[in-house]
Amino acid sequence: MDSTISLTVDGRRHELTVGTRTTVLDALRDRLGVTSAKKGCDHGQCGACTVLLAGPDEPGPGRRVLSCLSLAVAHDDAAVTTADGLGDGADLHPLAEAFVTHDAYQCGYCTPGQICSAVGMLDEAGAGHPSAVIADLSADGPAVLDRAEIAERLSGNLCRCAAYSGIVDAVSAVSTGAGASR
Repeated sequence: MDSTISLTVDGRRHELTVGTRTTVLDALRDRLGVTSAKKGCDHGQCGACTVLLAGPDEPGPGRRVLSCLSLAVAHDDAAVTTADGLGDGADLHPLAEAFVTHDAYQCGYCTPGQICSAVGMLDEAGAGHPSAVIADLSADGPAVLDRAEIAERLSGNLCRCAAYSGIVDAVSAVSTGAGASR
């Protein structure tokens, strides 16, 4: 059975007809030609397909989701932001710049999902969402993003090249306002 849905991907609205079992990832890659979100494990275990997804009434780029586990028909009228949509033309998003500066990639396959996950994670931490590392759950306000906190919050994104130290350095630099500089 097919359904017609609308998705706004990286600021561009698309109408498409998809099967009811089509994932957001397959809609992006196979139907719209958007290759920033990667198909890694197709089981939600690696994070390569991470995108930011916002419903029609949600502000900002949205929450991070594993697009290989999300059905496209469940997100009719949603806005999907991939790593490509985070930048502004030739200008990279601050996290993408920090990934380059801090050598936070090797082969680059996981990088778009890592960057989307980091953007979502920074929003979550800024809103005071707890993680397994936070000792005091009664504390209000943004989480303190030390290395252990960043690593825990990004633990769902795997890097086969083991660039984790650079990834944590890049996210730490952006979270402290140091941006892409060392």
